[in-house]
Amino acid sequence: MRSRYFTKHYTDSTRVSAAVRHHWWLVEHALPLRLPTLGVTGPYSVSYQWIEGRPARPKDLPRLAQLLGNAHGAAWTRDLHAADLCEPHRFEDGTAFADYVTPRRAALQRRLEQGHLPGKAALHAMWSLLDKTAEGPAVFYKDSNPRNFLITETGTVFTIDTDDLTLAPPAYDLAKLVTTLVMTYGPLRPTAIDAALVLYNEAAARHNVRLGGTDRDRLDDFLALHAVLTAPYLGRHGYLHSWPADFPRLRG
Repeated sequence: MRSRYFTKHYTDSTRVSAAVRHHWWLVEHALPLRLPTLGVTGPYSVSYQWIEGRPARPKDLPRLAQLLGNAHGAAWTRDLHAADLCEPHRFEDGTAFADYVTPRRAALQRRLEQGHLPGKAALHAMWSLLDKTAEGPAVFYKDSNPRNFLITETGTVFTIDTDDLTLAPPAYDLAKLVTTLVMTYGPLRPTAIDAALVLYNEAAARHNVRLGGTDRDRLDDFLALHAVLTAPYLGRHGYLHSWPADFPRLRG
């Protein structure tokens, strides 16, 4: 039986090159992740193996937290141990994926302009929070929302939509998964979030103890950033629920 492929189209060839480069970087360095096979690359398109599976659900959070912790730990060990969160991470050919601060600082500015922040004071508060979290070891961010994981009938987890990598602190991508699970399915139990963080930290720390030190206060900082950064997508892409108005008072 011939494999089926899905073709993704891009607006320019630079994005095609980045998508392919990031795919192969993850294959080489983030070994626990399973990615669809890369197919034909065109000037403005890339084809990927078609995966028949469902998106992630809240019940999958423990397993995905462990997967992300292992993937981040593997990438740190193999390539990112010398990376700086405030500097782009460069490949051997001189190209790079973005640092942690620069793209998010610009995105927060856009959220002000889009009306998702009440004023400049709120913007500066979010910028300060971003700067506060830009410390410690660097791992990668790949936008871990529920639709970017496909789980097959046999339970295999495939990671998709890996076009745009950036550097990020440990557990920042876990926080994105928590945020988008809440926005997709509704509130999660605080104990479920705490348990996922423990599993993430344990998995990451197996690679290096420095990677397993994210506490709940720091995760809440990441959640606050993601709540603003993801706000424009409410009502689109399956995001049906607003982030809880009483955040961060989610812990029981």
